[in-house]
Amino acid sequence: MKILHYLLLALLFTSCQAVRVQTDYQNETDFTNYATYNYYDDMKTGLGDLEEKRLIKVLDAAMRNKGLLLSEEPDFLINIQSKMYQAANGNSVGLGVGGGGRNVGGGLSVGIPITSSKVQREIIFDFVDSQKGELFWQAISVSSFNENLSPTEREDKLVEIVDRVLSKYPPKTK
Repeated sequence: MKILHYLLLALLFTSCQAVRVQTDYQNETDFTNYATYNYYDDMKTGLGDLEEKRLIKVLDAAMRNKGLLLSEEPDFLINIQSKMYQAANGNSVGLGVGGGGRNVGGGLSVGIPITSSKVQREIIFDFVDSQKGELFWQAISVSSFNENLSPTEREDKLVEIVDRVLSKYPPKTK
């Protein structure tokens, strides 16, 4: 019985998803050359107007904390894209019935989902050299999305996303 309790507890902790971030960058990039930034004028984020304003406000604050300044003549431009999708439900309980004997066998298996599918939001941050027009750093964040959050809770979620994304900028050299 104790094993079942531990198993359920482990399942609960693993089903709560935090923000996942993947980054990629050009290996030869000298990140010390980038001190100022701005956003693409024609950026189509895929976010609603209010959510886009929140994200830019949060990103600007985090960039200032990293010592990067918003500028009209920036060293690099930021492009943001996002999309939402239904995450595949990987949690199910399998029931099976089988029998056999005398060289005859049969079976039946049914998977029963134990949770509903979740809405995921992917936000892509592209940092593009403003002189060369080349992408030099990219981060892709994936996190759960709840449309019923209050504006304050939405901003808190964006702070968590941006903090995780920028924790990987500039990349640590080995």
